[in-house]
Amino acid sequence: MAFVRTTPPRPVDVTAVFPEMVPLARPAIRLHPRPGSPSVGESSVGGPLLWPVEEPWPHCEASHLHRDSGFRQSPAEVRLLRRMRARWHGDHGGRGGRGGMTPEEEAVKERNAAMLAERLDAGPPLPADCPVPMLPVAQLYLRDIPLLRPPGQADLLQVLWCPYDHVPNWKPSTALFWRSAAEVVDILAAPPEPYEVNYEGYVPEPCVLAPEAITEYPDSLDLSPQMLLMVEDWSRWQAAGADVDSSYADCPRDFYDIHLADAPGWKVGGWPPWGRTDPNHRYCTVCDVQMVPLLTIASGEWDGGEGHSWAPYEEQAAAYAANTAGHCCGQDPSQPTRVEVGSTDNMQIYVCPTSPEHPHTDLIQ
Repeated sequence: MAFVRTTPPRPVDVTAVFPEMVPLARPAIRLHPRPGSPSVGESSVGGPLLWPVEEPWPHCEASHLHRDSGFRQSPAEVRLLRRMRARWHGDHGGRGGRGGMTPEEEAVKERNAAMLAERLDAGPPLPADCPVPMLPVAQLYLRDIPLLRPPGQADLLQVLWCPYDHVPNWKPSTALFWRSAAEVVDILAAPPEPYEVNYEGYVPEPCVLAPEAITEYPDSLDLSPQMLLMVEDWSRWQAAGADVDSSYADCPRDFYDIHLADAPGWKVGGWPPWGRTDPNHRYCTVCDVQMVPLLTIASGEWDGGEGHSWAPYEEQAAAYAANTAGHCCGQDPSQPTRVEVGSTDNMQIYVCPTSPEHPHTDLIQ
């Protein structure tokens, strides 16, 4: 954790305008994943896991009828092609040109062509019911993320997913593992990887983290009818002397949702980022308690347009440049993990607040 990312203060103190919001405040930790080379002893996104050599690596046992999706690249090839695009981008001043290839890149090109020819001749090389090795999504140590609330003596959370869309919701299936890091003596050095992935956005780029504790407030869709009426009352904002652009006079609710409610990006805890659907609360299948957000897996660290106000101080210039001039070759500074779920949405993982060992669930938002 050698670097820092700092969320700018919100343009308005929401509790000064609406003291009624104080009980709705929730702690969250923005993870701020950024490309790097994490070790098994570090919290990370897409990095190596502290996995015991004697414990079987998790495989997805579901049917994968859509294996022949048209995307035919292994995780290793996805990562290498990303490096190629980044190099082309850097070599051509951001114009995305392609110059000569390195020997390693040439080998990848030839392998892709050979594999495609083989698949066209023979069809999918693996049956639909063949188990698929899962990919690491996140590894979070309690020392870095104190909001985790693990069961028992556990101090480490590991999240993996199957890099295929699963019906009926067309999203990766997820698996959670809680463990005590001190109990892992011999580490699995070379975990198995899938033969291919359903979609490039399901291969997280290895990232180190810069956890930052923040306070969140609910999306307007989670507010009570009475509270929502207050948020939509422009005179209430004016009476409090809030410095809000008059362009929001017709819909101050938009200002609240964009700048003051839940933070975008990868995070632990906090409030759900509703929008694709109305609030869809999840309930534990064991004890029927309403579940709480554990981890948000985000397609972007901040939104375009006005949403880039959530970009950290340290990256405001890059966020503004990308927002005004666009980006090239997948080099969007708001997508450091290169993960995309849904239609550039979020996947939220929910757990039971009574017992995190009860089955989790997830939801695309």
